[in-house]
Amino acid sequence: MRKEVVVLAAVTTVSTVVAAALLVRQWKRREEQRWRHAQRILRKFARECATPVPKLWQIADDLVTEMQAGLTSSESSLQMLPSCLASLPTGDEKGLYYGINLRGTNFIIVQARLGGRNEPPVSRLAGRNEPISDLYRQEIQIPPNIIEGSSQELFDWITVELGKFISMHSEGLQGGEKNVGFTVSPTIAEVAASKETAIKWKDSLFGDAEGNKLLNEINLALEKHGVDKQVFALVDDTIGVLAGGRYYSKESVAAVTLGMGTNAVYVESAKSVEKWPDQAPKPEEIAINIKWGNFSSSHLPITEFDTSLDAESSYPGSQIFEKLISGTYLGETVRRVLLKMAQESSLFGDRVPPKLAITYSLRSPDMAAMHQDTSEDYEVIDEKLTEIFGITNSTTMARELVAEVCDVVAERGARLVGAGIVGIVKKLGRLSNRISIITVEGGVYEHYRVFRNYLHSSVWEMLGNELSDNVIIEHSHGGSGASSIFIAASQP
Repeated sequence: MRKEVVVLAAVTTVSTVVAAALLVRQWKRREEQRWRHAQRILRKFARECATPVPKLWQIADDLVTEMQAGLTSSESSLQMLPSCLASLPTGDEKGLYYGINLRGTNFIIVQARLGGRNEPPVSRLAGRNEPISDLYRQEIQIPPNIIEGSSQELFDWITVELGKFISMHSEGLQGGEKNVGFTVSPTIAEVAASKETAIKWKDSLFGDAEGNKLLNEINLALEKHGVDKQVFALVDDTIGVLAGGRYYSKESVAAVTLGMGTNAVYVESAKSVEKWPDQAPKPEEIAINIKWGNFSSSHLPITEFDTSLDAESSYPGSQIFEKLISGTYLGETVRRVLLKMAQESSLFGDRVPPKLAITYSLRSPDMAAMHQDTSEDYEVIDEKLTEIFGITNSTTMARELVAEVCDVVAERGARLVGAGIVGIVKKLGRLSNRISIITVEGGVYEHYRVFRNYLHSSVWEMLGNELSDNVIIEHSHGGSGASSIFIAASQP
């Protein structure tokens, strides 16, 4: 009897072990299937985002076609708005200038002394051989009631803050030019679209009736509050970036902003510009605001994630290029891919993390931090997943997949920007015979190193060894908000 019990126990033990082994094998098989499915999602996404050089040239050529159409008619996805600036800087301007850069919910006041690009600087920044000195800036948040109030209330508030700033920083500094530069960043259009604001910024930056009304209001506010300055133009910040580039070099022909929003401007010969007020004198060259965020082409690499993002956005069917390259949307695209992986392949466990379904919860700076994580176990990605999505159980393999998704989105966006830059230079006819400097401003370009490297390499791939040296891409001068200084200096 005892022998039978022992045998039965042994058989039971073996059966338990076999069953456990089967369960483990089934679990491993299920995990392998999930992992393979996640990889299939990634591979399909990467294929659809691919930007080989022939596709980049197709996109660049489409941009040239749209630019030409936009200069002569309204049959274009690009507005091609002539700037109301009378001139761009020559590099000879000297003096102490002030500028205002109005953003979505804040603005920056800047002071700088320009000494002329050919003059030796007298700067407090030892060792910097730049014609800009006495540089001060202050970022100021705009109260919600001011944002949602009238334009006159906003300008009154800005003017009071400008007066305080001048009083604070003018001690010991001689002079001070009367002109104040006033630039508006692309991101403010997003704020205006999402709030009940009195100012329609998209329609007021190029010298039309509404723009002239706002210009009059800011100057009335300056007079009312005893600030002895004058604003000659309200312009897109990207035009200010171009003005800064032109101050440093005559070969600076275009500028791009790559931050939460994006835009591009370039210098066009007056004879090619038909959209110009009849009563205004026409300068020899005109800064053209391309508004390239709305560029559309059948060759753009659009995926299911981009389609759903566009459909749920504030501007369905428009701003397609912007939704592929700007900081507002880069992280959101990554989030949508990760959500599908979590839903279909249980990338982060059997339960989909609820916070992963929150739109726009992944910001581009966090995406950049994850993408550029060089630690062995992707510790930064682990921290960001926990902090943003509440994911505390990610595996090393899952975190590696997150990095790869970030890479696909960043590489596509950066290479599309590169194609856009090449398209602008081609439109100017300068690819083979002239040096062209493109000035770039914005947090995505400045702080997202991998994105910046992909951008530069795409231009090199498109142009090859023989022509790539003709296109020089450089970061803007003076830092955030400084573009308004060069606008002030460019006006008579």
